[in-house]
Amino acid sequence: MVKESKFYDILGVTPDTDESTLKKAYRKLALKYHPDKNPDAGEKFKEISMAYEVLSDPEKRRIYDQHGEQGIKEGGGGGGGFHSPMDIFDMFFGGGGGGMGGRRGPRRTKNLMHQLSVSLEDMYNGTTRKLALQKNVICGDCEGVGGKSGAVQKCPTCRGTGMQVRIHQLGPGMMQQIQSMCSECQGQGERIDPKLRCKKCVGRKMNINITEALCGMKKSIETLDKRTLIVQTIPGEVLKNGDLKCVFNEGMPTYRNPFEKGKLLIQFVVDFPERLDPKMAEKLQKILPPKEEPMIPDEHEEVNMQDYDPEADRQRRAMYEDDDDERGQHGPGVSCATQ
Repeated sequence: MVKESKFYDILGVTPDTDESTLKKAYRKLALKYHPDKNPDAGEKFKEISMAYEVLSDPEKRRIYDQHGEQGIKEGGGGGGGFHSPMDIFDMFFGGGGGGMGGRRGPRRTKNLMHQLSVSLEDMYNGTTRKLALQKNVICGDCEGVGGKSGAVQKCPTCRGTGMQVRIHQLGPGMMQQIQSMCSECQGQGERIDPKLRCKKCVGRKMNINITEALCGMKKSIETLDKRTLIVQTIPGEVLKNGDLKCVFNEGMPTYRNPFEKGKLLIQFVVDFPERLDPKMAEKLQKILPPKEEPMIPDEHEEVNMQDYDPEADRQRRAMYEDDDDERGQHGPGVSCATQ
């Protein structure tokens, strides 16, 4: 039984909540009431940060459950006052410096790279995933040596360096050492699913008809966080096929700053009608600029244009080439002798 539940109520959790649920609650509220996104919610952001700082520390949480907020203010938990709300936010999202209590932790080991598949929506909105990882611990029998005392010898291949170097002979007396780069990540240490890779940042394509291109358009866009944006052209603006427009602050979030977003790029594709009624064409000619009439000489020929399919043409050429090959197998043809 806790003395008071104010901090739990601020985060929207119960007194028996676990650490994982507590983190999720803080993440959701901190993103919602951050001053960069919600300038009028400064006090609310401070309350959320204070509640999380207390409840995320096991010792401070125990004192709070027994003595309430007054017990924390009287110096319980050994802390030197509360941290800045922005410091707590930065440390939670990976942008801060030291830890909560200012203590130096154990020396960190090498980074562990783990490939995690996420969707574009996850990267835009943020998500929490659980990982089941294996780690090596020091053997209690051999104390991490791997054998009895004196049994471990220096590796003869790499001479104890842990690295191998390939020697490539360029010519007589000319040798070159070669270090190869990872073909999977191209030496970056990261890998992006090709399906989610940015296609040169062209954003999304928007199809419009010729009326919208000439007379103005108004379209709705559903963002990755399920909001609806309305985009429209200004009066008199004409859109051409392939035109590129952008909407500021509606692109993907920037690294370590979820409230600063890039541009949402929109490429317009104008859909032209397949056929046009002759009467409608006459009406359009009266409205649109006049056609450019070419200079036609007295001697000329009028020809008709046909639809062209490159794939069908390629198949026909392949058939002709196969037919020529079959003819060549029956022996040489008749040729004219020269005198």
